[in-house]
Amino acid sequence: MMMKAMTIKNKGDDDYFIRLLSYFRSQFNETIMDMVPIRKSVILLKTTQNTYMLKGYPTNNRLKLQEAFTTTLRKEGFLKTYGFVHPNIKEPLIFEGTYFGCIEYIPPNKMPFSFHTQRNRREGLEIINEFHQVTSTFESRYRTLIPNAFIIEKWKDRAKLFLKNFRTLKYFINENFLEEMLDWAKWSLSGMEKHRDFFLNEPYVILHGDVAHHNFLRDQNGKLHLIDFDLISIGPPVLDYLQYANRILPFLDWSFERLELYPIFDELLEEKAFLYALAYPADIFREWNRMIREKSYSDHVKYNQIMDLTIGHFYSRKKFIDSLKKKTN
Repeated sequence: MMMKAMTIKNKGDDDYFIRLLSYFRSQFNETIMDMVPIRKSVILLKTTQNTYMLKGYPTNNRLKLQEAFTTTLRKEGFLKTYGFVHPNIKEPLIFEGTYFGCIEYIPPNKMPFSFHTQRNRREGLEIINEFHQVTSTFESRYRTLIPNAFIIEKWKDRAKLFLKNFRTLKYFINENFLEEMLDWAKWSLSGMEKHRDFFLNEPYVILHGDVAHHNFLRDQNGKLHLIDFDLISIGPPVLDYLQYANRILPFLDWSFERLELYPIFDELLEEKAFLYALAYPADIFREWNRMIREKSYSDHVKYNQIMDLTIGHFYSRKKFIDSLKKKTN
């Protein structure tokens, strides 16, 4: 019988993926037909019998926590996600210090999920709400296993790092723009401190923590799934909604009125604490801090995306923040 040619469509270190493929072939009792690295720690693996997603974790404890959490999540009724599977392999899968878990493969829709359409934005909110409702029933069981979410402290640290990177940032961004963005952060954090209790109020849920578009997966039948729980933490649901608002506002042209059209935000926009938090440039600080840390300036796609986020949206965001300041007075 002729075997399908094995291919490696790598996006990184060729030698690493060749070694990794050799290791997987030695561990799997199923014949591997194709291996497609998505990222260095996320691998699509096709065998003669199945298709798997393999995801790497820095420790075995991190892997076991993810397995336990997704098992609990599905057992408690949230089925719109993946589960870990245990094929006939020589477990555990450990390669060069990385522990790999096998995840069931969800065939994706031809149209990937994005925040460009109102339908997707609404469905994303609905699945987050459903996720919170389910995790609220068992978050107490995970209080010793995952951290609490402290957004003010996290954002203070992010702003400090952005300020530390100021000298490098001046090569890319006009100093006046940088200073204004730091002023937005200062005003935002000051107001959040005044209303700190709002970000600590119970009841708590398990927060997803990374509600970016790539963590929503629409399958080939049109069903939406929530994936990737690496950043789960415990806290009030508003923290996920705050991050979601920050993610979708660029697609709403930074319109307060368009954000109000979503019921959950219509309610939250009555809260001063939430208004202050919306002014914090979390996305800009996060992406520039990461680019400087990774020294990835030569990646023109990433660079152009960050510049559009920073400069292309600057005046729309400024107008939005000015409206927030008026509403808090």
